[in-house]
This record gives sequence, structure tokens and C-alpha cells, in this order.
Amino acid sequence: MGTPSKTRNIGIFAHIDAGKTTVTERILFYSGRTHRLGDVDHGTAVMDWMPQERERGITIVSAATTCEWRDTRINIIDTPGHVDFTAEVERSLRVLDGGVGVFCAVGGVEPQTETVWRQAQRYSVPTLAFVNKLDRQGADFDRVLQMMTDILGEVPLPVMLPVGQGSDFKGVIDVLEQKALYFDMESLGTKFETREIPDDYKDAAAAALEKVKESVSELDDEAMERYFAGELEKEEISALLRKGTIEGAFIPVLCGAALRNVGVQRLIDAIVDWLPAPEELPSVTGIKPNGKEETRDRSDTEPFTALVFKIQTDPHLGRLAYLRVYSGKANDGQPIFNNRTGKKERLTRLVMMHADKRIHLDSVSEGDIAAAGMKNAATGDTLTALGKPLTLETIHFVDPVMEMAIEPVSTGDEKKLEDTLLDMTSEDPSLRVGVDRETGQTLIRGMGELHLEIVVDRMKREKKLNVRTGRPQVSYRESVSSIGRATDTFERLIGGKGNYGNATVEVRPAESGISFVSEVSTLPNLFLEAAKSGVMGSVSAGVLAGYPLDGVEIVLTAAKIHETDSTELGYSSSAAIALRKALQDASPVIREPLMKVDIVTPIDYMGDIIGDVNARRGTVVSIDQRGEAQAILANIPLAELFGYTSALRSLSQGRAGYTMQFSEYSEVPPNVQRKLLEKMGITY
Repeated sequence: MGTPSKTRNIGIFAHIDAGKTTVTERILFYSGRTHRLGDVDHGTAVMDWMPQERERGITIVSAATTCEWRDTRINIIDTPGHVDFTAEVERSLRVLDGGVGVFCAVGGVEPQTETVWRQAQRYSVPTLAFVNKLDRQGADFDRVLQMMTDILGEVPLPVMLPVGQGSDFKGVIDVLEQKALYFDMESLGTKFETREIPDDYKDAAAAALEKVKESVSELDDEAMERYFAGELEKEEISALLRKGTIEGAFIPVLCGAALRNVGVQRLIDAIVDWLPAPEELPSVTGIKPNGKEETRDRSDTEPFTALVFKIQTDPHLGRLAYLRVYSGKANDGQPIFNNRTGKKERLTRLVMMHADKRIHLDSVSEGDIAAAGMKNAATGDTLTALGKPLTLETIHFVDPVMEMAIEPVSTGDEKKLEDTLLDMTSEDPSLRVGVDRETGQTLIRGMGELHLEIVVDRMKREKKLNVRTGRPQVSYRESVSSIGRATDTFERLIGGKGNYGNATVEVRPAESGISFVSEVSTLPNLFLEAAKSGVMGSVSAGVLAGYPLDGVEIVLTAAKIHETDSTELGYSSSAAIALRKALQDASPVIREPLMKVDIVTPIDYMGDIIGDVNARRGTVVSIDQRGEAQAILANIPLAELFGYTSALRSLSQGRAGYTMQFSEYSEVPPNVQRKLLEKMGITY
């Protein structure tokens, strides 16, 4: 599929509506991969290939594609910007070597931009920035740079500057070349003129070049000397820009207006020039079956190692596993080892994807992103050569915050619903399936109303399955507000043999998650593991209302041993019962998901909107100017946000918009907790 040094694996990510998919469509068009310009607004974008994406004008699943530019293969993953689909972003960033963050010149760094940027930082993904929509009213390039510094904590380094902004936007300045570029609209931007920089912009362009030289020279002592001597050449500046980008010393910032076909070619140049080839990144490290670490170089001579980052059901090829190859080589049809299942599996129907189209491949090697037919692979699985096992770090996903009851319209379709949900949860790790403990109904859990709506829509369209659904409900959690302690002794004669276990468990409030710690040094490991298993097997339902536990530290503080009758069953049962008693002793509380809501509104409606936020138990965190509008950032409980789209529309005559993302689980106020329990018929 191409040599690793001539390969770039990149993702394009941003806040919803910043223009990611439009940027990707332009890259494909200018590189000759497509011969007409796709358009999100008209539902003709190549990358938004699902009917639901075309209807809504948003990206839902990450789409993979590939193109060539200056003899370099660029594998691109276009990721969603909507918060309900952050799992798609997470798994894409896990396998990419570089990224392009797209920023709206009006909105700047918006909450979802920050979330995705933090995800990229967690995986140390070298990144370029592209400030888009400079032709929009209220565009402010300098303000976006300032927000990158203040909010993201990055060092933005402009290598392009706009000529005019808003309705005055005419073209861009190439800082390294010290030339202005004007794009020809009739040729859809394929042709552009290089001219001298207009007098009004000469000082700013010279200052920007000086800033680039100063920043890159700090990476190398000899370059610093040449910089002071005035001898730093353009080729060396570009090489040092690449070094600094890969090391994360700064973020090269380019700019343009993708919809008007301005500035995208220079962005593709920057991807080739400054983002890393697979071989330039550190070796991959994994865990062998014996628990020891092993490092494999990113080379074809090393054993085959790949990570499955996505499962998708293809209408023509069946179940496909998307994989990123980190080392070695594998041929179509070759048997490989799945380190999670511990079984051999065959790589069949090896293909390279272009959105929903596919090209057959004979083999894949280090640096490639491809898809293969695999029955038993799941997201996060490590695939290796036979006899060379190794498990790479898997992909972590946020827990769902919303749930909805679902059942087939026809009772004869129960098995079909079960199979469909199995398929869909293997494709989408942020979709979970559970059972309502009281009614026995099937529940689907997801990241928000839109996420669950898309899931149901896909069932009807793709699987031809008619279902009935309940109203979306919030996924609550249970925690504790004080320390609780309890002891339980399990003594039972089973099959003529005594079973004994004794455990003292303490529960303590924690920020989030569930942790188990043992302070007992005298308990044999076999019984300690049994006690842990009993405790962790009980965390899916709390003692107050049966919600899963969250924000609890569980400590095994003491345990007694019987001379003859101690058994694993005894310790697992006594620890589980002691946990239930300790939870009741620790003033249990209900927690609810709190959402970070970003509302953009004309100033005239601010008072009403803030009043409404307060009425929804929300807290205003900040109010900022965003172009000519005001941006209100607030924390609001998810339970109060059902139907918020319509409410905001009526408060602002349809002129305000919002996005939201999960922030944290937070304790509900006592009066809300009382109402929730009363609704469930629980007196406490």
C-alpha cells in the first residue's frame, strides 16, 4: 500500500459545524481522489455516506479514506464533532499518527474542540491547526490564536495569515514564502495566483516569519546560531517546523475558507511536510502473556502487530474489522492470533476503505490502515503473528448517560432484536444493553438523545426491524456521602462440606469510578481474589434505588480465616453482603450526569436564556463575546435538558443554538432525590 516514509495517517477533528467534513472533501477533490466537490448542506459529501448523516448534515461515524499528494499516501479519518459520538473520535485518535484541528474563525475554541483536543493530547498526537470560515461575518483570526493559548495551553505558530476577514476576506499569505495567494473561484480553487503581499499586510507577514524563525531555532543550538547570524534558510525552517510539530513544541496554524475553496492545498502540503510518517514515531509497547513488557519497532521486519479500532457491518462484505498495523506484514487470508480471545483467526477480504467504497488488498504492512473480514474481533483487540503474542493498550470509552426501553413490535422479532443489538454494540462501544430490574424490559444506553435516536433509526432502515421505544431516561448512579463499615460471616454446609468466609468492608466517597483496595495481608491470594470478585460483582446495583455504583472506594479492612472450612465461595459471599451493609451505613446518595452546555445567542435574548438555565438547576460558568453573539457556558443536569432544543428556539425566536457534552456525575439535591425515590415507590 505504499512505503511507511511516504505515508501519513491523520485525523480531522473539531467542534460540530467547524467544517471538518468540508475540509476533507476539498482535500479529496484537490488530490484527485474525487472529481466533484461534495457538499454537506446538499447531502452530497462523500465522507458522510450514511443516510442519517446526509439528512442531518452531521458526521456520525468516523469514515476512513485515502488519497495521494506529492507521492505521499494520506490515510484520513474524518471524525464526528457532535458530543454524542465522542467514542468515534476516541478510537480514531488512538490509531492516528497526526491530526488536523479545524477551528471556526467565528466560534474559535469551543467546548467540544477542547474535549477533542484533550483526547489528542492524551494520545500525544502531533497536530496542525486550520482556522476555517474566515469569510464569515465576525471572523477573527487573532482571537482564535489567543483562545488556543488561553484555553488549550498551546503555542500557536501562524504559518499563514488571512488577507482581510469576513466580507473583506480575499486570500491568504504564505508566511514562509512571503507571498499572497489568491484563489480562482471559477476553477473551484484548483488554480491560484501568487502575488506580492499587499502593503497593509507586509509588516504583519514579516513579523510572523520572524516569530517562526525564532520558535524553530530554539529546537537546535546550531540553528539558533544561524538565526542570529541571519542565515536560516527556508528548507531548514521547514525541517525544524516538522521536528517541533512532532515533538509538540508548537502548533503550526494555517487558515482559509474550505467552502469557498481557499487555502486547502497549503494545508495538504503541511500534512506531508510537517506531520510524521509512521516510522518516525516511538516503537509500540505491549504486554506479553507472562506480564512482561515488550517493545516492537515500527518496521516490516518485526512480527505482525495490529490494533482493531472499529467494527462495522458492510452490506457487501459482512462484518469488517478496521485495523491499524504497527509492525510487520500480513497477507490476505493469512491466519493471525487474537490476543483477547486467545484464538487463531484468519484475515479475510482485506480491503482499503474510501468512505463506503472499498479496494481489495493483497497484503498490509506497518503504517497501513485497512479493514478485514473477521468474525470474532472486537474494538480494542490486538492482532499479532502466530507464536508472537502481545497485547497493546486498549481504547477507553466514557460510560453512557442516557437509557431507553426498547422492544420489537412483533413478538416474533425478539431474537432479531437480540442479534441486532449484538451487532450494533460490537460496532459502537458507547452503546450498551441492559435489563430493567423491575420490568425485565431491554434497555439501550447511549451518550444522548441523538445517539439513541440514530440507533433506533438504523435498526429500522438497515435491519428492517420495527421497534417500540420508551421515553429516553437519565442513567443515574449511586454513591455514598459518608464512610460506612460492616462485617459479614458466611457459614454454610453445602454437599456435606463446610463453607466459611468472613470479611469487613469499608466504603468511602470518591471523585468518580469504583476502586477496590485490600488492607489485609494475612488472607491467602485465592480468598482475596474471591472477596474482590464478590465485591465487584455487586457494584452494578446500589442499595438505594438499584442504580450502578460510582464514586465509591471499597476497602477490605479485615478478614478471619477458618482452620478447615475457608472457601472461595465463603469469602466472595461474605464480602458481597458486607458491601451491601456498608453502603446502607454510609448515607447513600443518587448522582446524576451534569452536562457542560455551550449556548450561543444574540445579546437581546441573554436575560431570558440565563433565567431558563437557572430554572433548570443550571449554573452559568462564563459569558464571552463570540463574534457578534454571546456565548454562555453553563453546567446543567441532563435530567433538565429534555426538549431543550425547542425551548431555546422559542426563547430566542430560533436565533440561538447550543451544544452539550458530559462533564461529570454530581450528587442530586435532597429534594430531587426524594422525588426520584417517591416516583419509584421507594420510601427512605
